Amino acid sequence: MLLPSLKIGNLIAKVPVIQGGMGVGVSLSSLAAAVANEGGIGIISGVQNGFREADFRTNNLMANLRAMRKEIQRARELSPKGIIGINIMTAATQYKELVEEAVKEKIDIIIAGAGLPKDLPKYVKGTNTKAVPVVSSGKAAKIIAKLWIRNYDYLPDAIVVEGPEAGGHLGFSSEEVKNPNRPKIMDLLKDVLKEIMPFETQYSKKIPVIVAGGVFSGKDIREYIKNGASGVQMSTRFVATEECDASIEFKEAYVNAKDEDVMIVHSPVGMPGRAIRTPFSEQMENERMPIKTCYNCLTPCEPKAAPYCISDALINAVKGHIEKGLVFCGSNVSKIDEIITVKELFSRIKKEAKEVE
Repeated sequence: MLLPSLKIGNLIAKVPVIQGGMGVGVSLSSLAAAVANEGGIGIISGVQNGFREADFRTNNLMANLRAMRKEIQRARELSPKGIIGINIMTAATQYKELVEEAVKEKIDIIIAGAGLPKDLPKYVKGTNTKAVPVVSSGKAAKIIAKLWIRNYDYLPDAIVVEGPEAGGHLGFSSEEVKNPNRPKIMDLLKDVLKEIMPFETQYSKKIPVIVAGGVFSGKDIREYIKNGASGVQMSTRFVATEECDASIEFKEAYVNAKDEDVMIVHSPVGMPGRAIRTPFSEQMENERMPIKTCYNCLTPCEPKAAPYCISDALINAVKGHIEKGLVFCGSNVSKIDEIITVKELFSRIKKEAKEVE
């Protein structure tokens, strides 16, 4: 057995790889469907994905819901037999509406991070949609499992444990992320496995644990699975693919990035993130950039005090205006040196896993 399948309830992915949700607009239907067609689990980002809609600035919620429906339906058309999920940030002010709409569209999986999704089972219970929280510690995994059991009689269908090597919003302090002795994902994995084991025993249910943050190669996947993980979530490598929904300029920023180009930035909601150095990211560290249009997209973002608008920064980047944008990335971005197809990427991952033997 080279790479085992990943089972989340009745869903079976032939390759134990979940493609991480990347927003704004980096992972939409094109990338998610391509991943699903290769036997992985494709994830659409649920962050401000209505940015191309004509009424995005004037009717933000409706634009986002409409665009999300389009992306889910298109992914289904491109991958009718594949597993398609969506990543929705708990910190999003539209969290409830986005989750309800995704369930209505019969999405296979909802992955929810950037805070603990305390009420996610309320929306998925009784449906075929799987609920998967993102945690950064065994303690958080235990808290969410206890909450869901007590309030909804529902255990997580899987758990993503994300370490500080990831991009985007991280569940660690800036000090932890910048510390060379920051938490290791292997230790976090073991911590989560230990904390959820009593729940698995008591309720006779397997809770797959997915490792995320710094996962790069087939060798990494084999190592994590050997230590108890059921699969991995990978993001960075999927950006440098032809099917990725971001602009070519965004992808080239990944290809050209060196170690020294990666920096830790701060979100307006206080969470640290890892990003590629751009004129914008350097400017935002040193001065406040007044917000012209507030989308009221994140809690607790206060536009009068926020240093910049993260939505506009991410939209600029995904459209190719890198110098005016924020380009989130994982810690291994400097290892990327070319743009390939998703099919070729899966082929390489399997080859890398095989070379471990």
